[in-house]
Order: sequence, then structure tokens, then C-alpha cells
Amino acid sequence: MEGLRRGLSRWKRYHIKVHLADEALLLPLTVRPRDTLSDLRAQLVGQGVSSWKRTFYYNARPLDDHQTVRDVRLQDGSVLLLVSDPR
Repeated sequence: MEGLRRGLSRWKRYHIKVHLADEALLLPLTVRPRDTLSDLRAQLVGQGVSSWKRTFYYNARPLDDHQTVRDVRLQDGSVLLLVSDPR
């Protein structure tokens, strides 16, 4: 049963949103549990949004680029905040 559950997670998709605080935008993204935050950054670049020198936050915690969607415990409908790093 556990093998089946692991196999099905490969097909699971979450529809999340990224709130760009500086531009007051809310962008939808579709992610998989194994996607890293670097993968999310690549999706944002594909939509024409630069994430250079910005940090992702979820539940008031800063996130590292190597963390996966599963590590962060994002769920369907979650919202990530993308904020410019303090200078």
C-alpha cells in the first residue's frame, strides 16, 4: 500500500499562488510535491517575473531554495509570499 501511495504522489499536483508583495500581484502556479523552491523560481521566470534577490515566505517563515513543496508542507490553495531581500 505504501508503494502505491508513493507512486501516486508522482502524479499529484497542487495549485498554489505566489503573492509578489512589491508588485501587488498574485500569480497561480501548479507544482508537484517533489518540486523545489528553485523549480518555482524557474516557473516564475517563465511567466516573466524575476525572483532575483527575493525570499519566499510561508507561514511567516523564510524558505530555502533547496526545500521541496513536501518539506515546506504546502497544500492545494496555499499562498507563498515573495519579498525583496532587505538591502
